Amino acid sequence: MRRSELWVAALAVAGAMLAAGGAFAQTGDAAKGADAYDDRCSGCHVTGGGVGQGPNLAGVVGRKAGAVAGFAYTAALKGSGLTWTPANLDRWLAGPQQVVPGTAMVAVVPDPAERRELIAYLAGLK
Repeated sequence: MRRSELWVAALAVAGAMLAAGGAFAQTGDAAKGADAYDDRCSGCHVTGGGVGQGPNLAGVVGRKAGAVAGFAYTAALKGSGLTWTPANLDRWLAGPQQVVPGTAMVAVVPDPAERRELIAYLAGLK
């Protein structure tokens, strides 16, 4: 395979992965996700200005982990190299300590449907 063919194949795979991430967030019900956010997340996180006990989640989808100015992240999360894609958020919400050992986040959302709804809601926050 020539180098140009490899680039085309790599771009096709990258495009498919991005499309899958967008489809992932769209499969959840954002209105139900708002309720899940209120129940599970709003005690620590904010979605407006500022930060809470946890970082601000407005604009989280697509953002690098550990990137909200003014929030004191753990060294583990700052050094994780993660970008908050829908797939990474799903893994994170299922078990943050398994994704980034040493993170301060301990809350877990065990139900996959609830995670999809929550991610759909978060994807709509700018």
